[in-house]
Amino acid sequence: MDYTKLGLKAADILLPKSGIDLYKWATVACDQYTSEPEYWEDVEDIVKDSPSTFRITFPEVYLEKEGKEKRISEIVREMDKYQQNGVFEEYKDSFILVRRSTESGTRYGIMAALDLEEYDYSRDSRSLIRATEGTILERIPPRKEIRKDAPLECPHIMVLINDEKRSVIEPFKDKLDTLKKVYDTDLMKNGGHIEGYLIAGEEDKNMIYSALGRLYEELDKSNPLLFAMGDGNHSLATAKSCWQDIKEGLSEEEAQNHPARYALVEIENIYDEALLFEPIHRVFFGIGEDAFSSQMLSFARSVRKTKKESLEELINDVRSRKGLAFGLITKDSYKTVEVKGVSAFLSASFMQSVIDSVKDKCRVDYIHGSDVVDRLAKEGDNIGIILPDVDKSAFFETVIKEGSFPRKTFSIGHANEKRYYMECRKITP
Repeated sequence: MDYTKLGLKAADILLPKSGIDLYKWATVACDQYTSEPEYWEDVEDIVKDSPSTFRITFPEVYLEKEGKEKRISEIVREMDKYQQNGVFEEYKDSFILVRRSTESGTRYGIMAALDLEEYDYSRDSRSLIRATEGTILERIPPRKEIRKDAPLECPHIMVLINDEKRSVIEPFKDKLDTLKKVYDTDLMKNGGHIEGYLIAGEEDKNMIYSALGRLYEELDKSNPLLFAMGDGNHSLATAKSCWQDIKEGLSEEEAQNHPARYALVEIENIYDEALLFEPIHRVFFGIGEDAFSSQMLSFARSVRKTKKESLEELINDVRSRKGLAFGLITKDSYKTVEVKGVSAFLSASFMQSVIDSVKDKCRVDYIHGSDVVDRLAKEGDNIGIILPDVDKSAFFETVIKEGSFPRKTFSIGHANEKRYYMECRKITP
């Protein structure tokens, strides 16, 4: 087959040269710890004057602070300095196999360039590359300000493939001794350990293209989802928006291989055992159970509640349910809620309808960790909602049938398990 149809190719990848302290170089994704400035203050103290991705990315904890324009100009200046001072070594037309060890296990991914022409983040998209959660358009312009004049990209984007046969990435786990190791370091702030292996030989690269080609051939061509966003959708949406601006001034030939047409990402298999999907729960502040139940009945034919004795029993019961169900916690009870006669396919979708109907009457927050939901639900007139786990085996099917999940439906791992910046790529000719 014509592998250009895959929307993916090898990339010219930049990595720090030998002698650069990789522990100080690699920092966690900029959209983590957004309410914890002390985390980023620790990072700055660790990095000091060493070359670091901390200097060429924009932690979002500072996005609403004064001095944004100054920080952006410093990022661009630092990128230029790193290129001029020989910080990088470039690996042309290559993939990199990433081996990341965290408290959840050891997972594998492949760094590659995705074609932004094949990406559409609209909810009803049928593109080859898609968002899996709702894209908030208001989040794109401030991120464009950071990317539009940057000569480099330094990605934390993670994209999923639906490879139950483990045919694309996993074969390289058995070939590590044949590949050149290009980095190997512990990661700061409890990030675990990361190793990178160069995939540059034509035979190895063709293994990747061929395996992806087989996945592509199995797709429904009227709705061909090959790559689903895992993390960093707003970063990819920003790259797409910047590319749309750039290509307006290009000829068709110039646009064909312009570096900004592509975005560097890590491809991971959704069936990787160390890739953990965790539901993001909801807490409604200042609304009683009767009022909340009344709102639910606005969107459902029936609502049935079953009392449980503990948080653990509630979670286990929600996980065992086949229909649309979730947990409801108040200051004095745990209940499993089953709803019927609804248009929503997912509990999170149904809950989003309720959120939209009460957002002017109470405050809603999105919470990682059922223990935190339990604690907050017991404070005053609050409602805690425990959503069911996201089923990996049905993940792609759900996106194909229903479109993207509601925003903040799931998280892949804990904050310290998110991608750390390591690789870079030129996005200007």
